[in-house]
Amino acid sequence: MIDGRWRANEAREEPHPDLRAVATEALVAESACGDGAMIWRAWGIGRPLVMFHGGSGSWRHWARNIPFFAENRRVICPDLPGLGDSDLPTMPATPDGIALILRDGLTRLLPEGGYDLVGFSFGALCAGHLAAIDVGRCASLTIVGAGALGFARSPTELVKVRNLEGAEREAANRHNLAALMFADASRIDEVALAMQDLHTRRARFKSRGWAGTDSLRQAILRSRAPLAAIYGEEDAIARPHVGLRIDLVREMRVGAQTATIPGAGHWVAYEAAEAFNAALSHILKRDGADA
Repeated sequence: MIDGRWRANEAREEPHPDLRAVATEALVAESACGDGAMIWRAWGIGRPLVMFHGGSGSWRHWARNIPFFAENRRVICPDLPGLGDSDLPTMPATPDGIALILRDGLTRLLPEGGYDLVGFSFGALCAGHLAAIDVGRCASLTIVGAGALGFARSPTELVKVRNLEGAEREAANRHNLAALMFADASRIDEVALAMQDLHTRRARFKSRGWAGTDSLRQAILRSRAPLAAIYGEEDAIARPHVGLRIDLVREMRVGAQTATIPGAGHWVAYEAAEAFNAALSHILKRDGADA
């Protein structure tokens, strides 16, 4: 039975010791998702900072950011529906339908007060649609490496890994990280490879079809929360036109804050964690929340 209560994280094997160190500090809760449950994790104490990971990912996309912000925030990172440890939503799923699942989960887990919201890639799409329907509680919206703004997505050639194992699978995972997630392949470390392998094995929900739409743009126009955007300068889905996305964000909301991080790719929060953490901290402070 889903009771919506936070509990100590159950001991579970993580694919790398660095991830285990973060996971063991989390509290865990569940909310309804389709015929099953959506899994949420939380760290720290303070004003809630809700962070949605990218497509074919999990909470682990924020592994280099959680400890930093949990020093003075309540950092809440779910596994989005059909990804990581969360069950599939009722199909066919839409961004609006996923937003309802997220809103209902947060209402149950955070019954009082508001929260700041951050979403990466597919998580940015989910965050935008949540902000559009949870107007009274979403205090700010920061999109990271966001697509679905009405621009064509730059093509990336990925290798299918489903039927691969061993060295071939590791090589394919490394190729895909270099093609999509990192600007500098030399920064792909054992932790990133371990995450990538785990994520590809657990991902059941496919989200790439929305990246070339304007679904996020329309959701943002329906929302009222202060808006910000962070991109890696070499983001594979946006280059060489990252600036067009930055300009659009500023057009959509008066006073919108933006940051472009030099030398970083799509997964900017991991590849350039220190610069990303500083940029998001600055955004949150300007929006009136201690970061």
